[in-house]
Amino acid sequence: MKFSEQWLRGWVNPQVSRDELVARLSMAGLEVDSVTPAAGQFSGIVVGEILATEQHPDADKLRVCQVSNGAETFQVVCGAPNARPGIKIPFAMIGAELPGDFKIKKAKLRGVESFGMLCSAAELQISEENDGLLELAADAPVGEDIRQYLSLDDASIEIGLTPNRGDCLSIAGLARDVSALYDVPVSRPVVPAVPAAHDEVRSVEVSAPAACPRYLGRVIRNVDLSKPTPLWMVERLRRSDVRSIDAAVDITNYVMLELGQPMHAFDLAEINGGIRVRMAEEGEKLVLLDGQEVALRADTLVIADHSRALAIAGVMGGEHSGVSTEKTRDLFLESAFFEPISVAGKARSYGLHTDASHRYERGVDSQLAREALERATALVLEIVGGEAGPVVEAVSEQHLPKIAPITLRDERITQMLGMQMQAAQVEQLLNALELKTSANGAGAWTVSVPSHRFDISLEVDLIEELARLYGYNNLPVRYPQARLAPQARPETRGELPNLRRLLVARGYQEAITYSFIDPKLFELFTPGVEPLLLANPISSDMAAMRASLWPGLVKALQHNLNRQQDRVRLFESGLRFVGQLGDLKQQPMIAGVVTGSRQPEGWANGRDGIDFFDVKADVEALLGYSGALGDFTFAAGKHPALHPGQTARIERDGKEVGYLGAIHPELAKTLGLDRPVFVFELVLGDVVEGRLPKFSELSKFPETRRDLALIAGRDVAASSVLEVIRDNAGEWLTDLRLFDVYQGKGIDPDRKSLAVGLTWQHPSRTLNDDEVNATLVNILTSLEQRLNTTLRK
Repeated sequence: MKFSEQWLRGWVNPQVSRDELVARLSMAGLEVDSVTPAAGQFSGIVVGEILATEQHPDADKLRVCQVSNGAETFQVVCGAPNARPGIKIPFAMIGAELPGDFKIKKAKLRGVESFGMLCSAAELQISEENDGLLELAADAPVGEDIRQYLSLDDASIEIGLTPNRGDCLSIAGLARDVSALYDVPVSRPVVPAVPAAHDEVRSVEVSAPAACPRYLGRVIRNVDLSKPTPLWMVERLRRSDVRSIDAAVDITNYVMLELGQPMHAFDLAEINGGIRVRMAEEGEKLVLLDGQEVALRADTLVIADHSRALAIAGVMGGEHSGVSTEKTRDLFLESAFFEPISVAGKARSYGLHTDASHRYERGVDSQLAREALERATALVLEIVGGEAGPVVEAVSEQHLPKIAPITLRDERITQMLGMQMQAAQVEQLLNALELKTSANGAGAWTVSVPSHRFDISLEVDLIEELARLYGYNNLPVRYPQARLAPQARPETRGELPNLRRLLVARGYQEAITYSFIDPKLFELFTPGVEPLLLANPISSDMAAMRASLWPGLVKALQHNLNRQQDRVRLFESGLRFVGQLGDLKQQPMIAGVVTGSRQPEGWANGRDGIDFFDVKADVEALLGYSGALGDFTFAAGKHPALHPGQTARIERDGKEVGYLGAIHPELAKTLGLDRPVFVFELVLGDVVEGRLPKFSELSKFPETRRDLALIAGRDVAASSVLEVIRDNAGEWLTDLRLFDVYQGKGIDPDRKSLAVGLTWQHPSRTLNDDEVNATLVNILTSLEQRLNTTLRK
């Protein structure tokens, strides 16, 4: 919300400086983002009038102007394209100072003397418009100081409001808060009802009363929109960052900024029959004021006549019913209350954001529509003339918001603010905000909430208002006291920060991506799964909740590859969302994506690319962090996003806990990835759940080792062979490792050779050959029976 300080002080004027006012507003929760002077620092500039112009004898783009300051006439050379007789402009006379410490002196331009300078808005730092002289109103008093005439000793103050404070999106709302903060009265403009000068009306039918409980309209005939908007209104709009368009539009914008009620003016001639407030028909077309044609959805509330839609309710009007200075002679002014939920998100869904939608989404006073209509009518008649008809109102009382009285307890105030507040002070602060209090005994009040404070519904809301007005910085500082017992920390459970450090030590960098992704990307990584879609997404490519961390990580990978980063290793920990509302599972995960060379570029490092087993080593480091690596197994798996034959399903005690593999070639082609990309994703809860290590005394007796060369089927997994060996090797087996795999000459093409080393060690004696040989016989027998694996000869 941006507004003119002078405009606000016209309503309520505490005797404090601008800096103090700004600081107090920020401390009261109305955070001031910026304070911008209405104009730059200059002096000696007056309202001037160009009496005559002639072409410069030696320059095609210069004119020699005769300019009056009301007392004398001066010759000024000017290059502005709009310099012409009869207009009034800012005239910087000799000795004047412009912004930037630029002093006006007598000059000679291409041989012609110039006694001053005619100024544009940009040169005075009033606005950025620099396409010609700043033209003033025809009735501007020649010779008057321009700062005084335009009231330029002012500032535009911009505040960043939280969504619940929609009541402060107006001068009236801000004035209420300033009045309460400084205990000074508000000078609110008197808005009398404008009597009807004719009896012409247009019928109003509301077929969606839950979305639009109140709608008012009025016909104003014989307006003259060729008349300009008064300078005072144009300046207040400009300082509120609203561009002046024409008198009708300016008046509706002005009332919106002044009172907080968005309004719209229709060209009466373009309304067929009466007004119908209804839901749009699916696919119904409407060309908006900005020239954009939209296909309306059935959940969109529209203002229509008896033949077509005229506007998206609470967002923007249609082009064909908009007013124009050339053809509009009669107006239909509307003022309505739209239920916030029915309007929320509609503007964004059509790629729009307007001042009206900004206010309606946050809430507008349900009782304000008539006052705003009367105020706008009075301004229309004052500025462009015309004759007002009677007000037509359609209202559904049962659908209007109702705020129940709230009980406020003195003990609760003391508990939450940490201080005792006097009853008189409580009542004075709340009454200043038009929150009517009535004591009901026993240190409590019943508080009636006005319609403009739709954000207050609970006792804590009232206490927050007391804290705001009293001053957060005035509340006492007390440190909480509590008996805090240390919590037991399970030794078997790892910590996520340690997993992060482990991956960073292995060359990864942590990424943080959005939890919502493009539905198309969702389909690529999890085809056939119904995504959980957001009801009100930030944008269309962020509309689905992720079921995997891979889409975000791969998008981050693409971002890095597009910026010449050839070696990328990223990981992320976060939630994935599986299922729909009512059966939604939010699961913490840890995932990574890898591509590029195995080692960083360097004279001692090779240039081999990363492969499946490099990433598998990183995953095993994660799984082994908590001391339970033996509980996990890797099995050949299938995943729609991963390469067949390069996909491992990771299990723990028969339960699937994650996947590891290369991105599927078709998916990589779709994503524009021209190199191998490997990914992994693990359920975080299973990774951090470990096993408590136990001490075993070191044996002082010698180890016994045997190496076996085994012939197994080509499709037999090495892990299956090792599992059979481990099951039959006895309790004294201390080490088992696979140290060679061979396929080729001398081996059946359907078979492969596996070389394994087995080490035994007894804790209290030396094992003899007979014991070891008997164990080997058991191992070989089991391998042959279970896996058709035999000793190589």
